Amino acid sequence: MITQYGAIAYRIAEERLRILLITSRDTGRWVIPRGNPMRGLLPHEAAAREAFEEGGVHGSVEATMLGRYHYRKRRKDGSVDHADVHVFPLLVTSEAEIWPEMQERSRDWFPPEAAAELVDEPALRRLILGLVSDGKRLVGSPTPCYGSPPQRGNRMLKLFHAIMPKETRFFDMFSSHAEILVAGAEVMGRMLAGTESIEAACLKIADLEQQADDITRDVLHAVRRTFITPFDRSAITGLISSMDDAIDEMQKTAKAITLFEVQTFEPEMREMSGLAEQAARLVMEAVPLLRSVGRNHSQLDSLTERIVHFEEDADHLHEAGLKELFLAKRNTDAMEFIVRREIYSHLERLLDRFEDVANEIQGIVIDHA
Repeated sequence: MITQYGAIAYRIAEERLRILLITSRDTGRWVIPRGNPMRGLLPHEAAAREAFEEGGVHGSVEATMLGRYHYRKRRKDGSVDHADVHVFPLLVTSEAEIWPEMQERSRDWFPPEAAAELVDEPALRRLILGLVSDGKRLVGSPTPCYGSPPQRGNRMLKLFHAIMPKETRFFDMFSSHAEILVAGAEVMGRMLAGTESIEAACLKIADLEQQADDITRDVLHAVRRTFITPFDRSAITGLISSMDDAIDEMQKTAKAITLFEVQTFEPEMREMSGLAEQAARLVMEAVPLLRSVGRNHSQLDSLTERIVHFEEDADHLHEAGLKELFLAKRNTDAMEFIVRREIYSHLERLLDRFEDVANEIQGIVIDHA
């Protein structure tokens, strides 16, 4: 196994991120600049030197390795070595018109998704896309290398997020989904209280669940299409998925009520439904605060803590309701106990789903506050 150092060189062109790829000398396939260690140069400096010699670009390179990937390097004698490439991100600030290997290679700039498709190595593909999705990689203390103007490089890094189009529509979609959670919880509350017919309420909840699915689908599509997201992609998908699980559980509750033809509900069931409505309202209050996590972290901590307390209260109601139900039905109607226990279980899981939402929000606070 040989060790090499490579650079994922990137720049901003027409307010869009572009990745530099070059062709290999032997096969002509698209690769990133990479090469062997160089005497007197640190790994990231060697990667920057390769970016100039093979791709003709100068820039500011991060000293922290972005990641690594492997490939098979075929020697002129036909033998094959396995190469372990340590990769460093490099913000390009200038391109040379003449560079050492310009006669041996072609170079071109690609959108990140296109660049990822063109390279052969799956691990390199993930690194290219990871440079886009993890904004923290692009903000740090870069090391100017090989003639690039140091002040300009630093300014470019600091301005990167301001220049790149960031998908702020995520917050609007989160808020729309949260409004659906509140609407669904309200309908369920009226149904259990007997102020709205079960048939009408179940139809409304099913319609709201479909609307929520549409929003969730839009969020997941936007995650794949967006260069710079407001926070980590996994946090975005985790949050919207947990919110969607909550409305899904409401629909499962409504389906169980319809299936078993339940017409009346215990006081503990109604209280649990009320807790779900309060939790939904707290989620709707918390989501807009994510636009500025640092400024709002204390309020977000408080809101998520209250949601967790609601889940604990629901557990107690669940236990108390089941016990009372068992005592009332054990000698008269075992099937009625089983049916109502199913409704209790759905309501308890609904509060669990709201706790999952709170945990996802708290994770964002921890990572980004």
